[in-house]
Amino acid sequence: MQRLSSAGTIWYKRAFPLLWFGLLAVFLAIAWLQPGGPGKAPPRVMMIVPLFMMGFGYVLMRKLVFDLVDEVWLDGDQVVVVQRGERNRIPLLQVMNVNATTMVNPPRVTLMLRQPNTRLGDSVSFIPAGPRDLFRSFRPNPVALDLIRRIDDLRQRSP
Repeated sequence: MQRLSSAGTIWYKRAFPLLWFGLLAVFLAIAWLQPGGPGKAPPRVMMIVPLFMMGFGYVLMRKLVFDLVDEVWLDGDQVVVVQRGERNRIPLLQVMNVNATTMVNPPRVTLMLRQPNTRLGDSVSFIPAGPRDLFRSFRPNPVALDLIRRIDDLRQRSP
């Protein structure tokens, strides 16, 4: 089996959100507990900005990070998707479209499915494995290109 998803997915899905919201919560706690004297409330900006950053971060992470699957593997003519320890096999012929984002961090590959999977829904998104270099955003994603070629070959061979 060939791994298609990045091993760094755990950082984006678990560690970074924990770090983001944890540091903002610590900042809020310090601002609230050290207001500058007895009976004095912290400046409003010290409360509003972290709350705004939490809200904005949640919306951004919900759109870009929280829907990522844990692992994606290529096993012959099937994609093996691991989400919360559960493995799902999806035949490549069931993939309707392969979409790769550019100029987005983390990079994403989304597989649109012909029929929704009961556990995964109608699409599977993951961070593709591969080298991280400065100009990767200006080139087509090699994982997405390989999947497109494999799916096209299967469609041409199938009756």
